[in-house]
Amino acid sequence: MEKIQMKTPLVEMDGDEMTRVLWRMIKDELICPFVDLKTEYYDLGLLHRNETRDQVTVDAALATKKYGVAVKCATITPNAQRMVEYPQLTEMWKSPNGTIRAILDGTVFRAPILTGMIPAYVSGWKKPITIARHAYGDLYKATEYRVPCPGTATLSFRGTDGTEFSKTIYEFECPGVLQGLYNKDSSIESFARSCFSYALTTKQDLWFSAKDTISKQYDQTFKLIFQRIFDEEYKAEFEKAGITYFYTLI
Repeated sequence: MEKIQMKTPLVEMDGDEMTRVLWRMIKDELICPFVDLKTEYYDLGLLHRNETRDQVTVDAALATKKYGVAVKCATITPNAQRMVEYPQLTEMWKSPNGTIRAILDGTVFRAPILTGMIPAYVSGWKKPITIARHAYGDLYKATEYRVPCPGTATLSFRGTDGTEFSKTIYEFECPGVLQGLYNKDSSIESFARSCFSYALTTKQDLWFSAKDTISKQYDQTFKLIFQRIFDEEYKAEFEKAGITYFYTLI
């Protein structure tokens, strides 16, 4: 049997522990006998990420940006316990997924695979439900600080146009923990367009939910950008396709 030929290389991101074994088995038994597999290989195993000071993760993400398709195996994001398990680590390296998504301005879609061999857990669900997740900034790129003693935590900004502001976050009366999140309009716009385009492709209604009653700036920015892009770019296409966009408070 003649093997299927590939035109574009697949970016291959190897992982940690058993995923290395499973991915090798998948290639050897399910792919390579039928496909002339062409890959650009990157070892994202924890020790190699440590050796390259995580540059290999950046290189893998840039290759994915170049070729447009990749397979990534599961990787270890070290915590304090892993630092003991791997004493040669020089740093508690950040999530490779977070690094890759930031470079790709990434949106994650979690879509079910429907098969007659596995009955639906809820029998009344006849169509798939897809979960979309904005995978830029936020917790993956947060700045964290362990507050060691009582004191004042502030949030400040200095703009290139001279705009400045500072707000008190909390007056700590004891030790605690502090975290700063961010996002940007351009990435939220990209996320919105990805969601609307995916809904059109799959002919699925799109529901978007946020907590803008509590997060009156962060979550509300998502809500307003989604509505603006829908009204300006996708409303007519959604009506033509017979699907809806619906916002609801989370």
